[in-house]
Amino acid sequence: MTGTEPVNVQDDRAEQTRLSLGTGAARKLATTTKTPPQMQGITSRWLLRLLPWVQVSGGAYRVNRRLTYSLGDGRITCTNTGAQVRVVPGELGELPLLRGFQDAEALGQVADRFAQREYAPGELIVESGQPADQLVLIAHGKVDKLGAGEYGGQTVLGVLADGDFFGERALTEADVVWEFSARAVTACTVLTLPRQAFQEVADRSALLRAHLEQVRNQPEPPRNSHGEALVEVASGHVGEPDLPGTYVDYELEPREYELSVAQTVLRVHTRVADLYNEPMDQVEQQLRLTIEELRERQEHELVNNRDFGLLHNADLRQRIPTRGGAPTPDDMDELLATVWKDPSFFLAHPRAIAAFGRECSRRGLYPQSVDVGGHHVPAWRGVPIFPCNKLPVSPTRTTSILLMRTGEQNQGVVGLHQTGLPDEYQPGLSVRFMGISEKAIISYLVSTYFSTAVLVPDALGVLENVEIGREG
Repeated sequence: MTGTEPVNVQDDRAEQTRLSLGTGAARKLATTTKTPPQMQGITSRWLLRLLPWVQVSGGAYRVNRRLTYSLGDGRITCTNTGAQVRVVPGELGELPLLRGFQDAEALGQVADRFAQREYAPGELIVESGQPADQLVLIAHGKVDKLGAGEYGGQTVLGVLADGDFFGERALTEADVVWEFSARAVTACTVLTLPRQAFQEVADRSALLRAHLEQVRNQPEPPRNSHGEALVEVASGHVGEPDLPGTYVDYELEPREYELSVAQTVLRVHTRVADLYNEPMDQVEQQLRLTIEELRERQEHELVNNRDFGLLHNADLRQRIPTRGGAPTPDDMDELLATVWKDPSFFLAHPRAIAAFGRECSRRGLYPQSVDVGGHHVPAWRGVPIFPCNKLPVSPTRTTSILLMRTGEQNQGVVGLHQTGLPDEYQPGLSVRFMGISEKAIISYLVSTYFSTAVLVPDALGVLENVEIGREG
């Protein structure tokens, strides 16, 4: 054997005996059938399709609401250095007792008085009926609030998660007892503030003492269960009693949503636009793919933008944790209870939908799908579940599931845009010619203006910390 390549005698012989033109040579003269340029990043973008879009002619959308008094049930943020956890002092203003108190020194001293405790799953943190002498803050983990059920057993009154707290009354009142038990569902890191430690700070701070005295002496304004200013109404009366006089008060500083923008500059060389337009228009194809990417970014911002995105604009009272991590039918029912007035649709990451399907299969449940414009979409309790890959998945494989009611008439979630723009290419999207440079490059400014608004808090609910990677 030599180092030269062996001759394929069979192929050589076949070439010598060919009686017609081969396909390889024939393709040189044939006209090929081409597809338009494909793009893997294009998704169904259900959120853009399902939101009712409101015309915002002035560039801003004001949401006027009935006057609402803050209920003080926010969440307190903590930071950690290694395993050591500390309350962010400024976050203590989430406590109704300290709302509006801004003395940084006193708040820092209160934050320093918190003691850190660790609890294993199943351990009791507090027990019903026992003396309450501390504020309890859940820094990390999940806790069940347990109470006596109607028939003698225990019932879950609620679920607490990161940032939730209870026991605020114990800081200023003696002889208080726990009205429920709190039990760790997962491994928990808890910060506690004893009454004595809080009083020590108050004894040293004249500003804090004055604030607490003001809170004690200032009567709470009448309000309904939603925190809105009460409207006095008489009902069930007979005869001619004096009827209450009333009025509906409004928020003095309603929120305004300004339209956000997503933009890019598309550049095409004139040589390409002039010479290579058959069978497809190069500028049109470039523009089509650019707009697709712009629309993908628009949906991402509607979900994730820290100013107006749905994940960040859901009311804290409308955020609930899962019971055990994976999204179960029980969790979806709890989410439906947060948006029970005519819910429109769920929005979930495709992997969260798959995880919910596994939990249903594990229980022997097979939810029916619903028809939405010719598409068979999975549903729960008749409410469709639409996929959206813009919902983030954390490194620990957790995500969120959204449920919303939509439309202005329903006091729901609406999309905001402005149509009738100069050089409008699609509703709310303009393509503006910017000129040709000295290098013969054509430029187009592609812009879309948009935002989203939640008209009332109970129009949007969020199921948080949904595990999508749990093993069966």
